[in-house]
Amino acid sequence: MVSRVIPVAPFDLVLFGATGDLARRKIIPGLFHRFAVGQMPADARIIGAARSEMTHDAFLNLIRDSLEEFAPKAAAQPDKIAAFLQTLRYVCLDATGKAGWDDLGQHLRPETVRAFYLSVSPRLFGDIADNLNTQGLATPQARIVVEKPFGHDLASAKALNADLRRVFDEGQIYRIDHYLGKETVQNLMVLRFANALWEPLWNATHIDHVQITVAESLGVEGRGEYYDRSGAMRDMVQNHLMQLLCLTAMEPPSRFKPDAVRDEKLKVIEALDPVPPDNIARGQYRAVKGDGGYRDHAGDPQTRTESFVALKVNISNWRWAGTPFYLRTGKKLRARSSEIAITFRDPPHMIFPKMAGRRGNALIIRLQPDEGITLRTTIKEPGPGGMRLVEAALDLTFAEALGPHAEAQDAYERLVMDVIRGDQTLFMRGDEVEAAWTWVDPMINGWEESRESPAPYDPGSAGPEDALMLLHRDGRRWRDLAP
Repeated sequence: MVSRVIPVAPFDLVLFGATGDLARRKIIPGLFHRFAVGQMPADARIIGAARSEMTHDAFLNLIRDSLEEFAPKAAAQPDKIAAFLQTLRYVCLDATGKAGWDDLGQHLRPETVRAFYLSVSPRLFGDIADNLNTQGLATPQARIVVEKPFGHDLASAKALNADLRRVFDEGQIYRIDHYLGKETVQNLMVLRFANALWEPLWNATHIDHVQITVAESLGVEGRGEYYDRSGAMRDMVQNHLMQLLCLTAMEPPSRFKPDAVRDEKLKVIEALDPVPPDNIARGQYRAVKGDGGYRDHAGDPQTRTESFVALKVNISNWRWAGTPFYLRTGKKLRARSSEIAITFRDPPHMIFPKMAGRRGNALIIRLQPDEGITLRTTIKEPGPGGMRLVEAALDLTFAEALGPHAEAQDAYERLVMDVIRGDQTLFMRGDEVEAAWTWVDPMINGWEESRESPAPYDPGSAGPEDALMLLHRDGRRWRDLAP
């Protein structure tokens, strides 16, 4: 198997917040990896912009340290590091004022694709967009990239969209969700739409239910104050889990083109039923054996913010009516695991009575920690002594099946290169974001009005008892979170 790397055209990338944690951990290492494999041209420019006053050499030292820490293979490629550092510039800049913007403009080439990556607080989005406009830097070939959280609710999301659209057309705005850059998430679309095997079965007639899980084994230590302003619903469900739900449930687009794909995702969101309170479970991990609980990490002993949420979701359309989607996400759970599990219905007539009700067929799409796909089937147990049936797994782990060519590519690597290419397929559109908030807001408002605290759960568990009951009362069970 030959791995193909298609170079992109020369570009200027301005990274606002270049000295921040996300830039150092993900964005800069991702750009280096693309440079090291030959996808970035040597005359590309990466301009770091931040309010920190530092020299160009100090910035290069910061980037070199970041690469050695967060891109382990970089240390073994000193020549590549030296060449990559030649693409870097640094500008000390005031995002809300006028200082530094002239310097930034001098680093940008007039006819080159420009990408402005805003790795900063959303409250700065409008100011940066306005400055790009007034300084004449927002050219027709420019693109602007914004990180989540994209809004705190529907009203703030609309305000952010309005701030960006004052300067940029929708086709120039890239709302990034790194989950959409994961290899397995994209393989979900290929699995569905490039194989004749699955699409005839991908509906309520054949699928009993779907479980989408994004579980973390760590708590919110170190970012408790930030997390407490969002909670699991805003931090994970409104964006990451919503995107996984849309890709699982959407109709086949007419073409694999950005707006065709995003049109189908929007239809899924608009078909979601309101979720009643008894189809929601909220939790908050507690302190156990000297290990602080969520309230300790958030610094607020009275906080009612959830660190866990589970939902039973129904989609009112012809494909999915009668098939529930169960979503769950949480902190401090038994294991780190992200997956989509498609559980198929039993055969209409089971000739092996002992297998009735076992629901042995399931397609599990694993996003982390080991990306791959597993198909659980029922087979005969080998050996004499009658017809004994057991479950077996047909497993495709990408790293094993595809060898060195399956080396994990960080989602940011792919998404930043898509920005340069002008491909918005894996980015959220403004109406999609607003539709998601329209669905989520009533649930959050209901919690705030009721003033009920989330149910406590033990660290290292599968979440609160209420979440288990969401499925138990339907005669189903959550998939185990393997330790």
